[in-house]
Amino acid sequence: MRLAAVDIGSNAVRLLFCDVYPYQNSFVIKKTSLVRLPIRLGEDVFLKQTISKNNKEKLINTIEAFKKLNDVYDVVDYRVCATSAMRSAENGAEIIKTIKKHTDIEIELLSGEDEAELIYQTHVADQIDSNGTFLYIDVGGGSTEVTIFSKGEKKISSSFKIGTLRLKYDLVHDDTWDDFYGWIKKAQKNYSPSLIIATGGNINKLYKLCGLKDYMLFKKADLKRMSKFLNKYSVDQRVKKLGLKPDRADVITHAAKIYLTAMKASSIDELFVPKVGLADGIIHELYAKQKKKLL
Repeated sequence: MRLAAVDIGSNAVRLLFCDVYPYQNSFVIKKTSLVRLPIRLGEDVFLKQTISKNNKEKLINTIEAFKKLNDVYDVVDYRVCATSAMRSAENGAEIIKTIKKHTDIEIELLSGEDEAELIYQTHVADQIDSNGTFLYIDVGGGSTEVTIFSKGEKKISSSFKIGTLRLKYDLVHDDTWDDFYGWIKKAQKNYSPSLIIATGGNINKLYKLCGLKDYMLFKKADLKRMSKFLNKYSVDQRVKKLGLKPDRADVITHAAKIYLTAMKASSIDELFVPKVGLADGIIHELYAKQKKKLL
């Protein structure tokens, strides 16, 4: 069956289409198409508290296009979710209502805890050790979600207003950093996670820039080295010389700072980077729902 997901993030909007089919005692997900659109809602919201008319129109057009693609792809089920920027926008509810009127598609506003839960739906920890204890960290443009999972169960979770766009504009206060650091330190003391599972577009790119192959662990020393290397270049140079997308080039070092802070607080020196995100979690959740219907 074909399923689709939309992740309306603070830094970009992602449209994901997947074919999912049963295989032996499990299932296989094959990505049919992934479209990433650099619609920076967070740039509007974190600076002016409201989504601009220009980005509002872009978002409406995106959801209209998504609806047409659903028809072309014969999508069985879909889900459209929005995160930090839309949660914080003064006109967020109005825009959601307008999009519903224009397209008949409902946008769900996710809490930080909802985000963490959906990302966990990919069950990447089970591929490492189903009895293990892990610290999940998902870094976005507007917020960072941190969760402890042990033996396949969520123990504690929290969301912090520390995101790459907030850092770009110097909008993260010291007390927020202190809360983030303290939460992770306490979680390490209480649950002793052995590994950090890191998700988000920036960590995927950092991983690739370091030349790591799938399933290789991302060591703290390598992340530090890459962060230092990138900081030698201006944003413009990162685009022209290193080939980064403009909306990745100006936030990637901020993402590295967040992950490195988490590694320091947890005393964990390795990251597992599964290259999954919120949209992937939505696809897993949709398949589980469809599977129940067939039983």
